[in-house]
Amino acid sequence: MIDSEYARTMARYNLWQNRSLYCEGDRLDDDQRRANRGAFFGSLHATLAHILWGDMMWMSRLDGWEKPAAGPADGEKWLDWEGLKATRAEADLRIAEWADRLEDADLLGDFSWYSGILKRDVSKPMWIVVAHVFNHQTHHRGQAHAILTSFGMTPDDTDLSFMPDHI
Repeated sequence: MIDSEYARTMARYNLWQNRSLYCEGDRLDDDQRRANRGAFFGSLHATLAHILWGDMMWMSRLDGWEKPAAGPADGEKWLDWEGLKATRAEADLRIAEWADRLEDADLLGDFSWYSGILKRDVSKPMWIVVAHVFNHQTHHRGQAHAILTSFGMTPDDTDLSFMPDHI
């Protein structure tokens, strides 16, 4: 089982990794960011948009955020690069604020929601849901990292143990 410190650490990790990916993404032109590079969502833009979509969907359930207007695979149509960057930066700060408010007791018990993917209600232990939010980010950020390195970019290492203390 995770504790609230895990959530705070992973929120910081999320912030650090996203800053790195978007900084390197800024060095590409829009055609490169939208080029299908064979990742699950195709392009860097669509992959990063999907991560943001997932975060916004989960945070709408966990913290009352507005649900994203787009669907999980609509990254290419959802936001332009500047809009994606700005929305991502705001979301990262809000996720960190949410994690800062979490207490260990908040992770106890079950959490229930309607899954649009499964088309049914789902209930899981709250700590698994929170761990999933951060795991989902990490999984798809690895794909974004691979896309960037295929363009010769050098985003920060992804090792959690290398996260700077000042994030």
